[in-house]
Amino acid sequence: MSGTKPDILWAPHQVDRFVVCDSELSLYHVESTVNSEFKAGSLRLSEDSAATLLSINSETPYMKCVAWYLNYDPECLLAVGQANGRVVLTSLGQDHNSKFKDLIGKEFVPKHARQCNTLAWNPLDSNWLAAGLDKHRADFSVLIWDICSKYTPDIVPMEKVRLSAGETETTLLVTKPLYELGQNDACLSLCWLPRDQKLLLAGMHRNLAIFDLRNTSQKMFVNTKAVQGVTVDPYFHDRVASFYEGQVAIWDLRKFEKPVLTLTEQPKPLTKVAWCPTRTGLLATLTRDSNIIRLYDMQHTPTPIGDETEPTIIERSVQPCDNYIASFAWHPTSQNRMIVVTPNRTMSDFTVFERISLAWSPITSLMWACGRHLYECAEEENDNSLEKDIATKMRLRALSRYGLDTEQVWRNHILAGNEDPQLKSLWYTLHFMKQYTEDMDQKSPGNKGSLVYSGIKSIVKSSLGMVESSRHNWSGLDKQTDIQNLNEERILALQLCGWIKKGTDVDVGPFLNSLVQEGEWERAAAVALFNLDIRRAIQILNEGASSEKGDLNLNVVAMALSGYTDEKNSLWREMCSTLRLQLNNPYLCVMFAFLTSETGSYDGVLYENKVAVRDRVAFACKFLSDSQLNRYIEKLTNEMKEAGNLEGILLTGLTKDGVDLMESYVDRTGDVQTASYCMLQGSPLDVLKDERVQYWIENYRNLLDAWRFWHKRAEFDIHRSKLDPSSKPLAQVFVSCNFCGKSISYSCSTVPHQGRGFSQYGVSGSPTKSKVTSCPGCRKPLPRCALCLINMGTPVSSCPGGSKSDEKVDLSKDKKLAQFNNWFTWCHNCRHGGHAGHMLSWFRDHAECPVSACTCKCMQLDTTGNLVPAETVQP
Repeated sequence: MSGTKPDILWAPHQVDRFVVCDSELSLYHVESTVNSEFKAGSLRLSEDSAATLLSINSETPYMKCVAWYLNYDPECLLAVGQANGRVVLTSLGQDHNSKFKDLIGKEFVPKHARQCNTLAWNPLDSNWLAAGLDKHRADFSVLIWDICSKYTPDIVPMEKVRLSAGETETTLLVTKPLYELGQNDACLSLCWLPRDQKLLLAGMHRNLAIFDLRNTSQKMFVNTKAVQGVTVDPYFHDRVASFYEGQVAIWDLRKFEKPVLTLTEQPKPLTKVAWCPTRTGLLATLTRDSNIIRLYDMQHTPTPIGDETEPTIIERSVQPCDNYIASFAWHPTSQNRMIVVTPNRTMSDFTVFERISLAWSPITSLMWACGRHLYECAEEENDNSLEKDIATKMRLRALSRYGLDTEQVWRNHILAGNEDPQLKSLWYTLHFMKQYTEDMDQKSPGNKGSLVYSGIKSIVKSSLGMVESSRHNWSGLDKQTDIQNLNEERILALQLCGWIKKGTDVDVGPFLNSLVQEGEWERAAAVALFNLDIRRAIQILNEGASSEKGDLNLNVVAMALSGYTDEKNSLWREMCSTLRLQLNNPYLCVMFAFLTSETGSYDGVLYENKVAVRDRVAFACKFLSDSQLNRYIEKLTNEMKEAGNLEGILLTGLTKDGVDLMESYVDRTGDVQTASYCMLQGSPLDVLKDERVQYWIENYRNLLDAWRFWHKRAEFDIHRSKLDPSSKPLAQVFVSCNFCGKSISYSCSTVPHQGRGFSQYGVSGSPTKSKVTSCPGCRKPLPRCALCLINMGTPVSSCPGGSKSDEKVDLSKDKKLAQFNNWFTWCHNCRHGGHAGHMLSWFRDHAECPVSACTCKCMQLDTTGNLVPAETVQP
């Protein structure tokens, strides 16, 4: 435009064309360059698009504003507002349609010449064009023209053609507008309201005014300085934006007294604001001498009627180019796409990328939203990463009631899938601890039962300096070996390791038989050898070699064992010391390490990390002195704590050390499920009160709720209250009297108060037939049931006419003190209610409230009513 920065307009119906306006009108065609070569003479807009100049129109000088005709035909008709107030219809290209050929060059002339500031086509009646002019004391500033008007004046005053470019035929001049509005005022901006053909919003000099063309003598207005650039949100027709200097005001036309929102003021004056036509609530603003466009994303949250809360605004900036931006225009159909133009007519095609919102469901489904698209991450069929995820494992274990077996505690590792050897060791340890704690409490209550749950580390420390060694004969060999005499503490340690059963018998035979049945031939042979029975070890290896699933190489190992000799310099000892490290099975390796070791030096057995901790600890209890055993247990405990190895619970027990070990395990795996069940199993009160333990328990409860395993979470809470009585929650919900505010729960319970019977309420007979219909505090009557019209507090079974009802049948089946059918229930919306049994029966067949003249759909208002527990859903 003349003497000003260029502006840019997209064609409303031709999505590949736009116009640049300054001293002349230039029409461009946009095309993609992805699959085609860049044409000579084209302007590069972006990496994927280029613009070709189609035509130039320089016949309309002194341009101040331009508006593109909104109808499909003619396609390239534009209205140009000039500095003298005239509005000229012009075209960009050859339009052969004779029906509209007469419109080209038509001029609409005001009575008095002054600058035309803004133009706006009516979106409903495409022939109406509104023009906003500067102030004149004897004229109107808002003129609405009908471009099809045939009115022609007899005389054209010379002042109107003072700035005319040349001789104009009087047949193309129109001087009689359809409507004249805004007398003795200036109009700076205009926009039609899409909800009605005859509503026009104008930014006048000191106010925003809404003109109704059905009654032009009246207008609705509000005084404000923000009168420039008025524009209506295309998705919310009651929301309007305007600006003044560096501040943007957002208006709601339903409450037009003041802006509903004022955006952050910019340091420089604004030059343009525009709503995105393809995105709800996205407003773009441009300031003078800036290369940044600010975007305001208005997120509305549902609020109660009458709450004057501002919408949530997310503000961000985009930089389409490096140079200053003169103007920009949103593309009418391409999502979030715009073209910007610089003062030197350099253009850039730019797409505003949406913010990406990620959502990860509790059942490991990953989705994200970008613009109008919703994407879901699908797992590949051969991808097993989901099966290894700890959240998936915990979810499947919860479905199998993992951790809830308190009688046969060891079975919990089977419920977990019997895949993790650490879990197997943990639950066997907890099983043995529970078993021997009960056994000790029966023998001597309060004596050493708590010591069992303290772990082998505490048990060993309690017996320091009390054990001596003695020489024992081998079975099948003419040899003796020093073994520590087993006192009560070491026997208990061996029992916790699982080597011997409870009682005074120290025979490992039953343990060996169980290992053989499970097919653990190498481990059974090693345990037999550690108990100085080499003949039994060879026999077990031979059995393993001859079994279906056994290894034939076990025969070779048995043959090597049978050649054992005690001579230190023998060839057998030299070969076994060299070749034992090549054996794949760790138990076979430690067998030869034991046979070739010096007396009292068993590092080859004790520090073989692939051997189960319980077997190494049991070996240490048999062969190490008190000081050696204490140092070894201390060192092994620290290793287990650092590694977070659950086998270390055997050493630490459920103590503070056990919590430290479990913390390392949770940090490594995230398995709060096992941590919660383990710590609840037998921990003392001070350990259960540890912040870390409470954190694991609450997180596991939240996980169950997130998975919609509400029944499982209830089972866990019951399990927790049994093992930790201090965690049993107090009553959290009770029914209070509407008059005095006191709880009336006691009056509705079937248990009489201490020292007072039901006779004082005038009720006789069994307390299970209690009938208390008033508040025990203030004696005011309780509300009536909307269906049976009897005061609440009366059991359903004693209601008249209900002797054969479903409710009575249900009540007779159960002897609970508080029947659910008797519960107070009411709608939070309409406040009507009654007995729970009656309400459920009513809403099985009806949607509306049972109270007459009440149309509330009570049951449908419950947002959780349609939720289904996920325990029944197949994983």
